[in-house]
Amino acid sequence: MTDTLSPEDRRRAMKAVKGANTSPELRLRRALHARGFRFRLHRRDLPGTPDIVLPGRGAAVFVHGCFWHRHPGCPRATTPATRQDYWLPKFARNEARDAEACAALAAGGWRVATVWECALTVRRTDATADALAAWLRGDGAALELPAAPFPPRAH
Repeated sequence: MTDTLSPEDRRRAMKAVKGANTSPELRLRRALHARGFRFRLHRRDLPGTPDIVLPGRGAAVFVHGCFWHRHPGCPRATTPATRQDYWLPKFARNEARDAEACAALAAGGWRVATVWECALTVRRTDATADALAAWLRGDGAALELPAAPFPPRAH
């Protein structure tokens, strides 16, 4: 399948992809704040620059987009049909960088949570924030939300 956008339009669309303060990230931040958590954002002095950092709880939270970070089993983690020689290595680098950041944080004594974009839809945000809040109050080492592969859609 060929790209439906011109190269200039595709470039403009790709430049508009945000790396911080995305809608899922903002949704999670609002939900955590409403549950009484206070945090720091995008700490560059930590490996991987976590999206949300709770220093008092020794926790770092990454909010990952399913497409860019390759959420296993998620229908949002599609691979473009064109230019796979570009996309496949790019996705592999993203996954390797994520794994390195989580390992470095854990080695530094941080607890790491990964929250996937699909867990932060309007319908799922409260349940995701509740699960993350319980983890933050506990002492679990690592967390990934959703915990199971992408859940089927409720109709």
